[in-house]
Amino acid sequence: MLILNFEEKITFKERFQKILVFFSVVGPGIITSMVGNDASGVAAYSVAGAEKGYSILWILFFSGFSLAVTQEMAARLGIVSGKGLSDLIRENFGIRIALFAMTVHVITCLATSISEFAGIAASLQLFGVSRYASIPVALILIWLLIVKGNYKIAEKVFLFLSLFYFSYIISVWFIKPDWGNVLKSTFIPQFEFNFEYTYLLIALVGTTVTPWMQYYLQSSVVDKGIKVAHYKYEKAEVYLGSFSTCFFAFFIMVASASTLFKEGIHVETAEQAAMALKPLAGQYCFILFGLGFLNASLLGATILPLASSYAACEFFGWESGLGKKLKDAPQFYMIFTASILVSGLIILIPDFPLIRVMIFSQSVNGILLPVILILMLKLINNKRIMGNHVNNKTQNLICGGLALFLISITVILLFLTFVK
Repeated sequence: MLILNFEEKITFKERFQKILVFFSVVGPGIITSMVGNDASGVAAYSVAGAEKGYSILWILFFSGFSLAVTQEMAARLGIVSGKGLSDLIRENFGIRIALFAMTVHVITCLATSISEFAGIAASLQLFGVSRYASIPVALILIWLLIVKGNYKIAEKVFLFLSLFYFSYIISVWFIKPDWGNVLKSTFIPQFEFNFEYTYLLIALVGTTVTPWMQYYLQSSVVDKGIKVAHYKYEKAEVYLGSFSTCFFAFFIMVASASTLFKEGIHVETAEQAAMALKPLAGQYCFILFGLGFLNASLLGATILPLASSYAACEFFGWESGLGKKLKDAPQFYMIFTASILVSGLIILIPDFPLIRVMIFSQSVNGILLPVILILMLKLINNKRIMGNHVNNKTQNLICGGLALFLISITVILLFLTFVK
């Protein structure tokens, strides 16, 4: 974390400079973590709160820790090597492994992007806007932001949109939950030894730590040009982002637990949760929850296609990055454009089997996550790549244990997904 040593004489000017440097690197870590609370994430948290109430809140501690550990490794790999994850995998493990990882990653991102555009359509339908109006407008706005903008503009927009997650906090204020029970359930783990509870626990961890986040964060710190000298500030930002995403997830779950669980209302999607809140918590809570869902979907619909573009271009050695113009990185912007077009247009198909697509993306994520974690651990312990920035023994113990745990729950999640 960012720690100032007050035993040394640090002038006000030096402290101010440190603060300025920290804010200059802010972006990749917070944005990546926030997008973890995308359309499918909001749905997972809403369903968990509605089905199990406060009893499942404690899992957010583990999810946040897992996210912080994996994201810090991705950021460190990118800053020290100056290369994206797809690039490093190709150089160090060969084309076959890199092609497998990249292909599965791109397919997963596309499937998840479809669910993000579905979230845009569903959230605006809450306010009476047809998907045939919302999707075309969203496509145009997202394309203009990325293709006609630049990294600084896009990053500022992403950070601004992240502020809308505060709508979940405000919505809880209207609900007035039982804070005594909330705090007790947050800090004291509770277990139910049954299929449904186990599935929800695994799904909550799985929606927080995903392969695309490692790809995007590493490429993003490289794109931004963060140097090794500023690594400690990026590390602090990664930790802040990991805390923030679980902080907002906490309020999503509290909102659902305090209303839907209390009334015995079962939901399967985020939009169903928002609609159910309207008669229980009032118009304002419904609007705030719906706006939060729209914001999460918009962020996801922009970042997931970018993650695909970064990975594919790094693998093939094409120019990539939001700092480059269309003529300088045509493949990067072509892949991005194709991703959003396919994702958005599919949502306009009547009776499209969206639930199957979401299950498919979750399953493929589960296949890729263990592979990515193992490859990252090998890369980050390679002194030729990392120099003095390799993991120490404690970090390897923590990261290795976390990798084994995530691999185990991923296998269980895949099994439960197919037998449910």
